Amino acid sequence: MKTLNVALAGIAIAAGLSVAGPEVQAQTAARVESQTRPNFGLLLDPPASSRSQRQTRRWNYGTHRPDWRPGYPPPYGGPIHPGGEEIVLVDCGGNPGTGAVEAAVQRVRPGGTLVIRARAGACVGWLNVDKPMTIIGEGGFDPRRWNETTPAVLQAPDGMPCITVASGVRLELRDIVLSSPRGGDAACIVSYGGQIVANRLGIRHAGDEAAIYADGGEVDLRDTLIDARTISPAIYADGATLTTWEAVITGAQSGIEILTGGSGQPSRIDSTTITGADVTTGYGPRSIGLLVRSRRDLGRAEVTNTKICGFSEGVAVEGAALSVSQSKICRADRGAIVYNGELTLTDSRIRAEAVGVAVSGRAVVRNNTFVGVREVFQRDYRSSLEASGNRVWSNDLCRPRWEPRYRDRYAPQWYQRPDQGYECQFSPYPRDWWDEMDGAYGDPYNSYAYMPDNYGRFQQGDGWYDSNGRYIDGGRTRGDDRWRR
Repeated sequence: MKTLNVALAGIAIAAGLSVAGPEVQAQTAARVESQTRPNFGLLLDPPASSRSQRQTRRWNYGTHRPDWRPGYPPPYGGPIHPGGEEIVLVDCGGNPGTGAVEAAVQRVRPGGTLVIRARAGACVGWLNVDKPMTIIGEGGFDPRRWNETTPAVLQAPDGMPCITVASGVRLELRDIVLSSPRGGDAACIVSYGGQIVANRLGIRHAGDEAAIYADGGEVDLRDTLIDARTISPAIYADGATLTTWEAVITGAQSGIEILTGGSGQPSRIDSTTITGADVTTGYGPRSIGLLVRSRRDLGRAEVTNTKICGFSEGVAVEGAALSVSQSKICRADRGAIVYNGELTLTDSRIRAEAVGVAVSGRAVVRNNTFVGVREVFQRDYRSSLEASGNRVWSNDLCRPRWEPRYRDRYAPQWYQRPDQGYECQFSPYPRDWWDEMDGAYGDPYNSYAYMPDNYGRFQQGDGWYDSNGRYIDGGRTRGDDRWRR
């Protein structure tokens, strides 16, 4: 009987499998088809972002320091215990890997000062700042004399940050140079919701990640020089409020990227110079001087008295609100782009090869100067553009039409439409303006003032032009007689 029961059970299981087989196969086939079927909607409506979504792995404590546990005593997290020294001086130059500079950080009491002396060379170490403190380099540092002085230098170990700042911690940096020559996927400064205030700071960074990566919190840079050799932006503010004044950012393929959080104060870029690497390749992420994006709410950023040169796109806006005033954009393919969101551009000078302002959102463009562009404005059907008081120097846009005057004799005529938002300029582009922008990078001067051949003689009453704009000498026929006989 037991053998019979086992046999019947086996037959029932086999029957169940034979019934469920087609359904399982159908579900598997449907799943494979859904994964391999092309999404034509995505192909027809690509994302508006000027660059691919960032998929790079961010540097984090858990990967590089597994023994870091939030909520446990320092140095790897947790509450701050009172005590320690008010001022700690460390001289670790020439002795890399001793841990002296890391130990010095732990000796400083909350609110105290760490003074770094590096007379024998750079101090090598990773400073994990988990309490409010100030870090000063002995001897001072002048960013304008970058190669003429020997300031105190803190160098990151290979593949590690120079400094990490914990959430809610205020760190002040003064008179020091941070160096990460082999940063890998680690930024030189990594802040997770901290507050960084820097004055007379220098950063030399080479790697895959930004020189400064701030995830929330605040970053305030004054009198700072950043040389970032990376394809990432030199500064990446992810929900952080960024303030720069008298800062110089060079070397990176992209300058600054701000992902606004929609709350708090807007980021402000003032009296700053952002210079790109002049990358002209037609592949990979675009080269952007300043990119302002928004998560959900319409975050804001303000740019004043700033020069942005050497990028494919000078400034770009995606879902945020950006105002640019009294600034200069040069050596660009497109000066400003509004993928979506709002741009206010006033009292600025834009030197671009292709387009001055490309709009797919809302833009207000007033009292600006555009130089060398093939198009001043480029817009789509969804855009809203308010433009007035703009001036243009362009050999492509400001050419005359040839108006017939008598038989096969023509005269040049320039037409200006009052509704186009700009006026062509026929005098030479000011030389001192050129020297402040493209000329500062060695580009030869171009007046961008198109004048027909022998236009001076024509204005004095000599000769005329044919329909193709070639000058014809009128001989003895001069003045108004050339239009009558």
